[in-house]
Amino acid sequence: MLPSRLWSLILKEIRQILKNKQIIFLLLFPPTVQLLIFGLALNPDVNHLSLGVTDYSNSPESRDFVTTLVANDRFDLKSSTTKITELEQQVRTGKISTGLVIPPDFADNLATQKTVNVQVFIDGVDANTAGIAGGYMQQSINAYGQFLNSRSSLPVEVAVRFLYNPGLLSSWFFVPGVIGVVLTLTGSLVSSTTVIREKDTGTLEQLLMTPAQGWEILVAKIAPLFVLLMGDVLLASAIGRVVFGLPFRGNYFLFLGLSSIYIFVCISLGILLATLSRNQQQVVLTSFFFNVPLIQLSGAIAPIESMPTFFRVLSFFDPLRHYVTILHSLILKGTGLRILLPEVITLLVFAIELMSVSVYCFRKQMN
Repeated sequence: MLPSRLWSLILKEIRQILKNKQIIFLLLFPPTVQLLIFGLALNPDVNHLSLGVTDYSNSPESRDFVTTLVANDRFDLKSSTTKITELEQQVRTGKISTGLVIPPDFADNLATQKTVNVQVFIDGVDANTAGIAGGYMQQSINAYGQFLNSRSSLPVEVAVRFLYNPGLLSSWFFVPGVIGVVLTLTGSLVSSTTVIREKDTGTLEQLLMTPAQGWEILVAKIAPLFVLLMGDVLLASAIGRVVFGLPFRGNYFLFLGLSSIYIFVCISLGILLATLSRNQQQVVLTSFFFNVPLIQLSGAIAPIESMPTFFRVLSFFDPLRHYVTILHSLILKGTGLRILLPEVITLLVFAIELMSVSVYCFRKQMN
């Protein structure tokens, strides 16, 4: 089916890849470990916050209130003091992260349906955890007030339904993004290493002396990498499904097809980095210089909405951002190609432009 000369070059690349244990390691071990670590470790939820209480009321109502706070995994009661100064000292020394002061008139105000004021100390060194702790405390207080049929601050009863991720599992958000991150790191690094190896060993000059044309040499390098990286996509999707229970509501073959487009983006980036570098060490350092901004601006780790306006605009020029958007919509929402068309077209433009630039640089270097 293929010209014998091109097929021979492809077989040569396959043999070199299979003999290179470093490349096999990069293709199998890091994607698996990164998916597991990111999926399990990246969790915005904060539980088991250490709570200290100073209860000046010392009544059944105040004890019921504390029990309500620690009934779930959000707060763990670590200490109970009789002086507010001791509570402040515990927050200052880091023994507890949240302190609660219940006033003496707590039970009396509840009985007469008056406003009850409680004081809360929160360690604000970690701003994210402090904000979450404050939100948890407010939710618990509102729940306790509604339980006692006291005055509610909400005139309308609200029924909330979470779509696409009913369990609010953080791994369902992070794992699709990590699939894109893994493809970016693995694809660019493996493709650049494969090309730069020809420079280090001096076999690139030998290839130029053969009757093979420049496009044949380039296609022979891209084809095996494409197949191997598609294997990484299958591996990552299997881990996401089996380990993290991703629903994959969209068309799986559409997922593979759109992933193949992004693989060309990664391979093109790797070939471009290889042409700009002189040796393998330099290409590894250069890849980190390019890959870290791509990952940070993609929305895979942090929501794009939380970024400053300048970086939100800059993220539109990040191909990983569009691929992560496709993965979230396709895997979690089951979105079809018609709705994803703007992102797909943008990804195709990146693939064509990067491949054209990398091919030009590669052929220029060969000449």
